[in-house]
Amino acid sequence: MYTDLLILLFAAVLLVATFRRLGLPVILAYLIAGVLLGPHGLAVITGQSIMQTIAELGIVFLMFSLGLEFSLPKLLAMRRLVLGVGMLQVLLTSLLFFAIGWWWGLGLAQSLVVAGTLALSSTAVVIKQLGEQKQLHTRRAQLGVSVLLFQDLAVVPLLVMIPILAQPEVQGSALAAEIAWATLKGLFALFTLLAVGKWLLPLLFHEVARARSDELFVLSALLVALLAAYMTHSLGLSMALGAFLAGMMLGESHYRHQLEVDIKPFRDVLMGLFFITIGMAMEWELVARAWWQVLICVVVLVLCKSLLVLLAGRLMGERKRDSMAAGIMLSQVGEFGFVLLALALHHGLLDQQLVSLLIGIGIISIAMTPWLVTQAHSLARSLTDPALLTRSEVAQSGLSKNQHVIIAGFGRAGQTCARFLKIEEIPFLALDLDPERVSEAKLAGEQVAFGDASRRDILLAAGLLRARLVIITFDDRKRVEAMLALIRELAGDLKVLVRTRDDSFLEQYKQAGAFEVIPESQEGALMLVSHLLLNCDIPIGRVIRRMELERSSQYRFLHGFYWGDQSASNLEADQLLERLHPLFLHDQAWAVGREVRELPLDEVRIKEVQRGDQSLEPRPELVLAAGDRLILFGTVVAMEQAEQRLLEGR
Repeated sequence: MYTDLLILLFAAVLLVATFRRLGLPVILAYLIAGVLLGPHGLAVITGQSIMQTIAELGIVFLMFSLGLEFSLPKLLAMRRLVLGVGMLQVLLTSLLFFAIGWWWGLGLAQSLVVAGTLALSSTAVVIKQLGEQKQLHTRRAQLGVSVLLFQDLAVVPLLVMIPILAQPEVQGSALAAEIAWATLKGLFALFTLLAVGKWLLPLLFHEVARARSDELFVLSALLVALLAAYMTHSLGLSMALGAFLAGMMLGESHYRHQLEVDIKPFRDVLMGLFFITIGMAMEWELVARAWWQVLICVVVLVLCKSLLVLLAGRLMGERKRDSMAAGIMLSQVGEFGFVLLALALHHGLLDQQLVSLLIGIGIISIAMTPWLVTQAHSLARSLTDPALLTRSEVAQSGLSKNQHVIIAGFGRAGQTCARFLKIEEIPFLALDLDPERVSEAKLAGEQVAFGDASRRDILLAAGLLRARLVIITFDDRKRVEAMLALIRELAGDLKVLVRTRDDSFLEQYKQAGAFEVIPESQEGALMLVSHLLLNCDIPIGRVIRRMELERSSQYRFLHGFYWGDQSASNLEADQLLERLHPLFLHDQAWAVGREVRELPLDEVRIKEVQRGDQSLEPRPELVLAAGDRLILFGTVVAMEQAEQRLLEGR
């Protein structure tokens, strides 16, 4: 047993680290570990009965955590989406896959379990991806979260039904009676736990909290989860159901967040072991032999679930694009689908071969999920907004325009430009790729159309050949350069203004055809300096001349800073940052007694030479002396090389 656990933990650590580095969901690492170490793989793990017990505890804590996260107020606040789109998705998807299973030759019970398994999506993976991409506020994400919330609720009746469906002698009216009896027992468990949670547990956790013992709090949380699971198990129901009800009961208390933190380490480790046992149940040779059928099933699964979420969203009045994007995000098999498969396999409701194929389908679909979530918006846009419609919309908006300004990007900067153009009664047409922003702005009467301004057909439809000026406000180097190249080709004399965050690509944009490049950070600094000088009683004429001189010199005076502990988001970018660095010339320095023109500086420049209290301009004929302090300007690598040459001569 000890050896098995050691091997499992070693494999899990190695695979989780690898999958995280590859940007793949961690659940895949556990499933693959099970496939490799299980009886159908290398057959390294022998104590599978003990592993199964630990895995069942993993399901208990997974469902307990789900109950903690379940929020009745949130459900009520989102009831239209949850009970509308979510319920429609589960019903439509379950009916479709039930019909497919029945047609395939599966029995009633087997078809129900397969349909329920495939109807569920991965809450953990989808929400994690949306959170990392900062998209949880979008309408498509809200649709997806609402569907996931209803799916989590739909797991509960499925957990109740599987043990009943596994009894072959229960048919017809007896089956209905069993389901009714199980429902009554489930309601009894619910009301019992709610009563305990309302009157007994607050007193218990109050005393535990007063003891200020982390160990006691953790033990109490584990005891509550396991007692609730044992209660439903003794009633002939699933242990997972009791854990879910206990979590839901405590989810409304003010101990919820502490419980989530305390239970998380146990849940993650045991849940990982559960998914490892799921992987062990898969016969990989069977899946490999039927690889093309498995891939076809994955494609059918993704297409069907995407289209059914689209249908459910449209029936509830949601936008086509948002519904399609939500469907693409939710087109995989979820972790609770594996829970149902494990339960069905344990009760003998599904055979080993079918479970293996369903696990293979689930693994591939989850592996695709990060890419699907990332590309959901663009895929939905391309599927629901054909290029022809986009061009016609832009052409319709730009048809009546003449001597107008084309604003590429209608974000904050683009909208600010539009407001001032409206004040001066200068016609304009804005192009943007955010459908929500375009829709809201058009409803408010703004002259904006949906379209990619870096495409030739969109620019021509926007009236590029009749425009007086183009301003590019988005900050995407490839698209900016593509747009500049197109404008130079189609309308070479047209002035193009480019707004950027800084002056990193100022020269490149100028060479590509930009008439003027406006870097926000430098212009913000100049505006601050102008206010500073004016408040120091410097004449406004001198301030304006200084600002114009700095702009004409392409912000040379503003280049280079002492960075200190600041750095870029990654090492490669940090090495390319230009910065200032002081270098003191001691008596034995190689550069002492030499003219500036003789110095092997390469890409490094001397901004200033400080000699005592004097600041000298680094003229080519200036002879350096011991005690001089050179203010160098350049990148980190170039600076290190130049410093070595100036001090040591090599």
